[in-house]
Amino acid sequence: MGKMPSVTVEVGAFSAAATLTSGQCFRWTERDGKLCGTAFGRYVEMRQEGGTLTVFGADRQEYDRLWRGYLDLSRDYEAIRREVTAIDPRLGECAAYAAGVHILAQEPWEALCSFVISQNNNIPRIRGIIGRLCLLCGTPALRGEQAVDEAEGYAFPTPEALAEVSEQTFRELGCGYRAAYLTELSRAAAEGRIDFDAIKKAPIDEARKKLRLLKGVGPKVAECALLYGFGRLECFPIDVWIRRALETEFAGGTALMDSPFAGVAQQYIFEYIRRHPPR
Repeated sequence: MGKMPSVTVEVGAFSAAATLTSGQCFRWTERDGKLCGTAFGRYVEMRQEGGTLTVFGADRQEYDRLWRGYLDLSRDYEAIRREVTAIDPRLGECAAYAAGVHILAQEPWEALCSFVISQNNNIPRIRGIIGRLCLLCGTPALRGEQAVDEAEGYAFPTPEALAEVSEQTFRELGCGYRAAYLTELSRAAAEGRIDFDAIKKAPIDEARKKLRLLKGVGPKVAECALLYGFGRLECFPIDVWIRRALETEFAGGTALMDSPFAGVAQQYIFEYIRRHPPR
């Protein structure tokens, strides 16, 4: 058994904890001072000390190929903060508070399914459902060259694997009414009726339309999937927290929604407002 690889990099103001626990994804757990999770079938553990991040389970080549992009570490977030706060100066306090948060570049299929499951749901339940789905029909993730025996160490199931799951089984896993959505969504993806590449490249209104044609995908799910799974930073998901902000501190702040970085602005508002709720 070879030594487990690791890589240490400088990440500046980025915060792994704030990013990975911000509600963008549901596969990461904080344990023993590390963030443990799986993406793209690879399991790693991350520890951050100041501006230094160590990724355990990945070598430099894997980090450059996968994790740098997943954590969006090559993008200039300081420039983005300047741009969005120039659009609406009221964003300044939120952007400063959540400066370490990046938008994750997740697999489109996983993001789409995750946000279908997230409808009218809370994060602990979402995490539980996704974890059970992965245990049921995901494959063990790899850490280095070894398969992982950890609760978080299963790859998200492929469309083909989920298409074999019955609607009743989805219900038994806790999906509730969303079971019917997952059944149809999985079959559509497995049969090639969802062109993920075309959605990623389409003009944004066309991409929204394509996703909203899918059963169980409304405006909020489509915006979340596009932002967190298709890299469409111009998307601006509106949940109860954001709606509250738009009715209070950010009343009339619709100009932010037209920014090419609307999704980053939204994330800053979300992080701030849920910890500093309006009175």
